[in-house]
Amino acid sequence: MTVMFGIFLLTLLVITAVGIVRARNLFTAVMLTGIFSLLMAANFFILDAADVALTEAAIGAGISTVLLLGALALTPARERRINSGRWLALTVVALNALVVVYATFEKPRLGDPNAPVHQHVAPWYLEETPRLIDIPNVVTAVLGSYRAYDTLGEVIVVLTAGIGVLFLLGLPGAVGDRRPEDLAQGRTYLSHHLVPQVVGRMVVPFILLFALYVQFHGEYGPGGGFQAGAIFAAGIILYALIEGEREALTLISPRLLMILMSGGALLYGGVGVVNMLLGGNFLEYSVLAADPVKGQQWGIIAIELGVGITVAGVLLAIYHAFAARGR
Repeated sequence: MTVMFGIFLLTLLVITAVGIVRARNLFTAVMLTGIFSLLMAANFFILDAADVALTEAAIGAGISTVLLLGALALTPARERRINSGRWLALTVVALNALVVVYATFEKPRLGDPNAPVHQHVAPWYLEETPRLIDIPNVVTAVLGSYRAYDTLGEVIVVLTAGIGVLFLLGLPGAVGDRRPEDLAQGRTYLSHHLVPQVVGRMVVPFILLFALYVQFHGEYGPGGGFQAGAIFAAGIILYALIEGEREALTLISPRLLMILMSGGALLYGGVGVVNMLLGGNFLEYSVLAADPVKGQQWGIIAIELGVGITVAGVLLAIYHAFAARGR
């Protein structure tokens, strides 16, 4: 049954991909890319990769879709037809497809206990996590505790990327770069689409609520700071597309965005400093409580909150800086 459902999803993926390539209306293409990401998330879910599925849904169907909708405000409504280089593009795609298909012949069988990935440290993580950290989601334990240094590096990379983009585009909230008529009338791209406006106003509060659930439930189910930050940013960006930049920047000011970007990373690093002051090593959460297991859990909650804050702040700052450029 699972195999048949997987084939069905794969068929829908191919149909959606063809529809994206063939679509000349850019709004239609953007909506199809969101559907494609949701189908990919469903594929990951049936492969028992729940955390990856949630990330795909948050980034692919969520933040990417609303960013593309924002980009449409700066482009014509329809794609210009370009005929040159079509056969070269088809040849490259066909060759890449053949390479990918050939590579799948060497893949281990799904769920094979003798696969290389299951012969390294994974068994140790599965055996020791209940004793050392006592949380059901081993993925969160790996990212937040066993590989805490690596995750801190990822947060710094996200922050650095955001700073680099802001150097190129300018700080968000620079109203001098925007079209005066848009600021005066509060026009947005979705002003011309009634259904997204109505549905968006209904779902934005639930998107933000779900982001909080993913943030603080990541120890017990799929989720965590990266996914929660992306979902929260997607909700605020959707609000900006519906109500306008002025209202969105009133809700979360540019100054607050800068605080969020750096504050999350500082919170993450600050947890490590507190660990050292309490006599432990950097990011050794066991010293945060009398019970080392409780200390691990508190530390993971704190650093995951830092991850979510930085991710949300960076994504929102990039969007507002991009939207401020005008046509």
